[in-house]
Amino acid sequence: MTKPSLPELLHAAVAAVGGTERPGQVSMAEAVAEAVDDNAHLLVQAGTGTGKSLGYLVPALAHGERVVVATATLALQRQLVERDLPRTVEALQPLLRRRPQFAMLKGRSNYLCLHRLHEGAPQDEEEGLFDQFEAAAPSSKLGQDLLRLRDWSDETETGDRDALTPGVSDRAWSQISVSSRECLGATKCAYGAECFAEAARERAKLADVVVTNHALLAIDAIEGAPVLPKHEVLIVDEAHELVSRVTGVATGELTPGQVNRAVRRAAKLVNEKAADALLTASEGFERVMELALPGRLEEVPEDLGYALMALRDAARTVISALGGTRDKSVQDEDAVRKQAMASVESIHDVAERITQGSEYDVVWYERHDRFGASVRVAPLSVSGLLREKLFTDRSVVLTSATLKLGGDFNGVGASLGLAPEGTAGDDFPQWKGLDVGSPFDYPKQGILYVARHLATPGRDGSRSDMLDELAELVDAAGGRTLGLFSSMRAAQAAAEEMRGRQDRPVLLQGEETLGELIKNFAADPETCLFGTLSLWQGVDVPGPSCQLVVMDRIPFPRPDDPLMSARQKAVEEAGGNGFMAVAATHAALLMAQGAGRLVRATGDKGVVAVLDPRLANARYGSYLRASLPDFWYTTDRNQVRRSLAAIDEAARAAR
Repeated sequence: MTKPSLPELLHAAVAAVGGTERPGQVSMAEAVAEAVDDNAHLLVQAGTGTGKSLGYLVPALAHGERVVVATATLALQRQLVERDLPRTVEALQPLLRRRPQFAMLKGRSNYLCLHRLHEGAPQDEEEGLFDQFEAAAPSSKLGQDLLRLRDWSDETETGDRDALTPGVSDRAWSQISVSSRECLGATKCAYGAECFAEAARERAKLADVVVTNHALLAIDAIEGAPVLPKHEVLIVDEAHELVSRVTGVATGELTPGQVNRAVRRAAKLVNEKAADALLTASEGFERVMELALPGRLEEVPEDLGYALMALRDAARTVISALGGTRDKSVQDEDAVRKQAMASVESIHDVAERITQGSEYDVVWYERHDRFGASVRVAPLSVSGLLREKLFTDRSVVLTSATLKLGGDFNGVGASLGLAPEGTAGDDFPQWKGLDVGSPFDYPKQGILYVARHLATPGRDGSRSDMLDELAELVDAAGGRTLGLFSSMRAAQAAAEEMRGRQDRPVLLQGEETLGELIKNFAADPETCLFGTLSLWQGVDVPGPSCQLVVMDRIPFPRPDDPLMSARQKAVEEAGGNGFMAVAATHAALLMAQGAGRLVRATGDKGVVAVLDPRLANARYGSYLRASLPDFWYTTDRNQVRRSLAAIDEAARAAR
C-alpha cells in the first residue's frame, strides 16, 4: 500500500470535523510537514477561520514521531482534546494504518490530590491536620465547593480541575491540590497508585501527541528537570502569548503573608533556635514592606537587602533542620514536612535571587489593595532562555493569528531569541516565516475607523470627547458593541456614561463571570460589552451581536510598568529603538488581537473604531496599522456612522 499523500490526509481530517478546506490551511500543512521533515523551525501566521489546528495536527500525526502541542488557553486545549484530535485520529487511522494516541498533560497543581482529599490539608494555625470538610460550614460557598469536590473525586477519570463544571474557587481547589514541591512522590504516598497527576504523566509517555499549556512548557525549559516526555516536534499555538507566559513562570514574588505562612508551617518541625531565627527575619521583612512604595528598584535598598539576607539565611537553616528531625506528635508528618519545606524553599530561592542582584533581573515593589505590598523579581528578557531551551534538538512550529507585526515576523522573532529572518550563522537557529492569509475578505467585511479629530489621550484619564464619540458610534450601530479599554477605570467610566445616556444593556467585565458575560452579549444584539485585557483576546462572537469593536486608546504599556520600562531602557542602552521594540510591539499585538474580535465568520461585517488620533497622526501609526487586518481605512466620522447604520439596518432586516 502506498503512503497516503498530505492532501489526502488533510481532506479526510477536514471532512471528519465538518470543516471546509481552505487554501491557507493547505499551505500551512505543507509548510509544517516540510519543517518537521527537515528538522527546521517555522513561524506561521494563520488568520481566524483558517483551520490552523488541523493545519499542524495532520502533518504532525503523519510524521509519526512524538509531538508536543502547547497552547495558551483552556478553550483551545479543550477543542484539541475533545473535538479535533478524536475526530482527526478516527479519520486518519485507515489511511495511516495505525491509531495515533493523544493525551493532555498539565502541572501537578491542576490535578486533584487524593492524599489531600482524604487526609486533609496541613493547617497553618493549629498542630497537625484538620478535616477541611468539617471545618467549612456546609452552608458556606467554600463548604459547598468542597463537598462537590469530594463527590466529583469518585466519578472523575482524570482529576483535572478544568474538567469540573461549574468550577470552584481557588481557595477551595487549594484544599485538595498540591504543587510539585509539596507532593510526597508516588512511591511514598499511600495514594500513589491511584494518583491522577501520575496517571496523566504515564498517559503522556505513551502518547504520540501530548497537549499541554505554555506554563508547563516554560517550567520544562526553566527548571532543567524534564516534566514533558521526550519529543521530536514542538508546536506552539497561540504563540503571541508565549513570552508573557514564560515571563510569568520565571517571576518570583515575596509577600509578608507568604513568609508568615512559611514560619507557621515550619515552627512545629524544627528546633526552637531555627524557628526563632526565621520568625525574627520574617518580622524584619514585614517592617520593611510596610514602607514599600510601588515602582522599580534599580538597586536593592539597604534595608530590603538586609531583610532579604536574613530571610535567606534563616530559611537555609530551617531547610537543613527540616531534613533531620522527626516529631511523633505530628500527624501525617511527611505531608506536613513537605508543605513546610516547599514554603521555606520558595522564600529562600526568591530572597537569594534578589540579593544576588543579577543584571539580567528586574526587581520592583507592588502594592495591592487587598494583599498589601510585595517585592517581585522577573527576567529582563526571556529571549536567550527561549533560544537556548526551545529551539535545540527538535523542530519548532509557532503559530497564531497575530505574529506578523508591522509587515514582518522579525519583532516577534526577536522576542523569542531569533535573529532576523534569513540571517545565516551557527549561533542562532534558522527559521522561516509564512503568512497563509485568511479566508475572510477584510476590505469588504470590515472598516478600520480612526477618530482623528479627537484630542490625544492624556495621563489624567478624563476624555469627554471620547465618550461623546463612543455614544454616537454605539447609537449608529444599534448596540452590538464590544468595548476594549486600556484600564478597568476607563471601562467602568464608559459603562456608567453609556448607561446614563441610553437604554441599551451595557455589560461590564467583573460584574459577572466572563463566560456568562460573553453568553449574554451574544444572545442580544442590542447589548454592549465593555472590559479590559481578557476581552481583547477571549471573545469569539460571530454574527450580528458584535458589529462594532471600539478601542479607547492605543494599548501601550503603562509608563510606570517596571518590567516593560526596564526592557525598553535595555534596548535603548544596546543602541536599539526601545519604544518600537517593546511598547509598540506590545501595543501592536494587543490591537491585532482586539481587531480580530470583529470578523469571526465569512458573513460578518462591521467596524473597528480606534478612538485615539495617534493611530492616524503619529509616526508609529503606520506600523500599528500594518499589524491589523487589512480593513478598509477611513478617518471620516460621517462615513463611518452611515456605514454602521446600514449594517444595523441589514442585521435587523435579516432577523
